[in-house]
Amino acid sequence: MSDQQKLLEAVNQVMPFGKYAGRKLLQLPEPYLVWFHSKGFPEGKLGEQLALMYEVKLNGLEKMLQPLLRD
Repeated sequence: MSDQQKLLEAVNQVMPFGKYAGRKLLQLPEPYLVWFHSKGFPEGKLGEQLALMYEVKLNGLEKMLQPLLRD
């Protein structure tokens, strides 16, 4: 899988649990991702995707990626 495909998939991945269950990862609030960063991301693919979204928001790239969101 290419980096582009991984990014597209991460942007559109739905959060499966917690306070923001049902939201796409790109739409998670930055403080929530910062909390995960401090506590540790979950194991596996979801953790990798959350870490990627943390980096996206940290670097101010969220608005640039919003066109990638699917309904």
